[in-house]
Amino acid sequence: MKTLRQWATPLTIGSFLLMAVTGILMFFHLDSGLNKVGHEWLGWAMVAAVAAHLVVNSRAFTLHFRKPVGRVAIGAFAAVLALSFLPLGGEGNDGRRLMLQAAGNARIETLVEMSGAPLEAALNRLSEGGFTVQPGQTLTEAAGGDRGRQSEILGVIFGS
Repeated sequence: MKTLRQWATPLTIGSFLLMAVTGILMFFHLDSGLNKVGHEWLGWAMVAAVAAHLVVNSRAFTLHFRKPVGRVAIGAFAAVLALSFLPLGGEGNDGRRLMLQAAGNARIETLVEMSGAPLEAALNRLSEGGFTVQPGQTLTEAAGGDRGRQSEILGVIFGS
């Protein structure tokens, strides 16, 4: 337990620093390189670090449930978490969502054809915009699964 105690807090602090900085960068769409991947995958390091921190500080942790301030704060965040799972706008036939899903599955060439732009011109604009697109790739593949990048690619293709 002594070794765990030596590492738990520094790992929690370090992983929090990583999550905070990459999260803020992503929020303001300033992330680059491996920021998003690091945020997603190294978030597991934070989960492990916080779990270790809770193990070595379990008595202090449980004391927070006895005080009204602790119960209110923990309950408020638990409620926000629960609310975050609710669908916005309902689960019905959301045309925008379905259209974006279809666009994500469409090949880049098909989307360019829909835009009415010549293929070579659109591919050049994508390249100039920093997007590496291979023939036959779908929008999702070209964006690496990132919905924000999908929107950016669509903006370049459709000229906005």
